[in-house]
Amino acid sequence: MSIDRRSFRIGVIAGAFLFSGVLVGILLSAGSGWTSPAASAQAVNSVTVAGGSNGFPAVAKATMPAVVNISTSRVVKSQGGSASPFMDDPMFKHFFGDQFNKQLQIPRERREASLGSGVIVSADGYIVTNAHVVEKADEIKVLLSDKREFTGKVVGSDPKSDIAVIKISGKDLPTLTWGDSDKIEVGEYALAIGNPFGLNSTITLGIISAVGRANMGIEQYENFIQTDAAINPGNSGGALVNTRGELIGINTAIFSRTGGNMGIGFAIPSNMAKGVMDSLIKTGKVVRGYLGVSIQDVNAKIAKQFGLEKTQGALVGDVVSGSPAEQAGIKSGDVIVRFDGKAIEDSTALRHRAAEAAVGKSVEVDLVREKKPVKINLKVAEQPKDMLAAGGSVKDEGKSATLAGIEVRDISGDAARQLNLPRGLQGVVVSQVEGGSAAEEAGVQTGDVIVELNRKPVRNTEDFRRLSKPIGKNDGALLLIVRQGSRLFIAINQ
Repeated sequence: MSIDRRSFRIGVIAGAFLFSGVLVGILLSAGSGWTSPAASAQAVNSVTVAGGSNGFPAVAKATMPAVVNISTSRVVKSQGGSASPFMDDPMFKHFFGDQFNKQLQIPRERREASLGSGVIVSADGYIVTNAHVVEKADEIKVLLSDKREFTGKVVGSDPKSDIAVIKISGKDLPTLTWGDSDKIEVGEYALAIGNPFGLNSTITLGIISAVGRANMGIEQYENFIQTDAAINPGNSGGALVNTRGELIGINTAIFSRTGGNMGIGFAIPSNMAKGVMDSLIKTGKVVRGYLGVSIQDVNAKIAKQFGLEKTQGALVGDVVSGSPAEQAGIKSGDVIVRFDGKAIEDSTALRHRAAEAAVGKSVEVDLVREKKPVKINLKVAEQPKDMLAAGGSVKDEGKSATLAGIEVRDISGDAARQLNLPRGLQGVVVSQVEGGSAAEEAGVQTGDVIVELNRKPVRNTEDFRRLSKPIGKNDGALLLIVRQGSRLFIAINQ
């Protein structure tokens, strides 16, 4: 399912919605040494629900005043009407002249409005919402549940996580207390609060359906909480709270075939949202950590090749020259299993842990190298603005791999230019992959450059043939390939 973020932004835009087919709707990391404004806020009372539904009204009463309605407007310029088809007619020009045609081309201005939600997290008026709610807004109005209205100002916005912070001038405002999203469990109750379809102060109940949802193509940084609490257009930037009335997520997206709720909604975890908020308030931007590695997930076949007991961790395909990872001694083929004391389930988990790590912090990294455990210390750097220029792009691994059906050739000058290969790269180019072969099923592609086979260097076709001969019919193999400037491993099992 493809996702076009521009086409599926949720919120009341000019009071109209158009839905067809399968929609994925957009509904709707930090520094150190600074205290969040929420830490000193006058928070709502903590309320615990001990089973059943009797306690939910207490949670609603305590939390709803801190969730606000955000309405935005902006002036949009659109091109005027098209030129008259009669303007080439000399008789038409004689009567109406060129000014008539020019007038048709004058840009028109119109005011575009949208609605969303937000969460007050400090008594002096800091509000967390979605970046897309306030994107390009000329005017922001904030309506509280007690009908007070304020003018909002954008403090900072981070489209990569879809989090923004706005500020209103107020005192002793109702707030929500931040919860720890790392501690939530699948199956526990969750309540979504917002303003769906402009219906102020709406609360819905569900459970946590899943955690750690990623690779969905909605945002650049994804680690969503999934819930079946009803989330609809206008809930953008609203609160997902637990039964203690703590803010555990910012509602941001849905899966839908109709444009409305179908029981699959997504929220940005509170820990990520809080980190982004703190950084935006402190520096006006989001400071993210950087390691300098190209990584991929570990599947069952790769785990077997690397002697791993479990299909977990992040496999390093490449290390950026001069990066913190290179300086710490991380190498291609290492499998990172713990980072800063926390287990790494997959490449997405490592990416988020690294991004959230404080710049300059020294962290302990546990990895597996040549089937042996290794511990290293790494100093986190600040993420470069241009990740591609820094060599930090990340590519996914293939599902499996095999040598059957692969044809290779030496790297020629023409091939190097066509594939934009680095100068001096040694290896063999995959010239053909047989349809239906295990190699094709694995994800091996024409144009891939094989630089290692079973952890031994491949400089040319002669090396490839020599290293291929000992591989039996039922033996496994491991390829290290270069694809579009990044390195990745593909495990081969017949």
